[in-house]
Amino acid sequence: MKITRVAIIGLGLLGGSVGLAVQARLPGVTTTGYDRDPTVRDAARARGLVQHICDSASEAVRDADCVILCVPVGAMESAAREMAEGLSPHAIISDVGSSKKSVADALATALPGRTIIPAHPVAGTEQSGPGAGFATLFEGRWCIITPPEGADKNAIDALAAFWTGLGAKVEMMDADHHDLVLAVTSHIPHLIAYTIVGTASDLEDVTRSEVIKYSAGGFRDFTRIAASDPVMWRDVFLNNKGAVLEMLGRFTEDLTALQRAIRSGDGETLHDLFSKTRAIRREVIDQGQDDERADFGRTHGE
Repeated sequence: MKITRVAIIGLGLLGGSVGLAVQARLPGVTTTGYDRDPTVRDAARARGLVQHICDSASEAVRDADCVILCVPVGAMESAAREMAEGLSPHAIISDVGSSKKSVADALATALPGRTIIPAHPVAGTEQSGPGAGFATLFEGRWCIITPPEGADKNAIDALAAFWTGLGAKVEMMDADHHDLVLAVTSHIPHLIAYTIVGTASDLEDVTRSEVIKYSAGGFRDFTRIAASDPVMWRDVFLNNKGAVLEMLGRFTEDLTALQRAIRSGDGETLHDLFSKTRAIRREVIDQGQDDERADFGRTHGE
């Protein structure tokens, strides 16, 4: 089985990047696209995010070998129902959502009997919308595929080959395990960023202008994360709340221990923790998941 016709539902950062990456790297694959927002469709058409922009979801998915839902995880079920009547019997239904168990359940409810293979390209930026996509977003990044039990192996292999073709590295994972891993590596960090930026903004003994004017590197990078799409992240936390709350409980315990060490002047505990986390940073760089150049490889002109 080979994917030659791809339909992309949702034409923001991820959907637009999929469309551009297909055109750049998979010239034999044709693309159609749809977004509920007509202004987004117009912008996507102007940028050429896909080869054919359609005016309905069912039109976009007609004759597609693979449909990729690039909508917030809370909108997966309604988007799937909207396109259902146009689906080909052989179509692979996939997505790019950051929580996988809820997406698998939503798609199975909306599209019973269909070939559903959820996936999550672990890539993105704080930008959103049809103007944010770019063809190289997935290069060297992981795409985690979470096939349900009994899924068609040929369909899994075809989807894996598709993402490999876009430049991603593919990993297979159980959906529940994926959600736990991403709660640690993505969801909790975003929650912390939203919280610390909100706390700084609400402080009564410093002004908002001072917070912005004197932003050090750490706070500045928190604001970048906290600028991410609020709709997407609202849905992530609501749809992965079990794993998020489990990891948040662990984080709270660790934060309390750190607070205790600072209060008691326990420098050894602080040094041990900071040494361990510095080593983890080195591993992230060695795995090719970030740039070891100073300031994350940014230039002063950015």
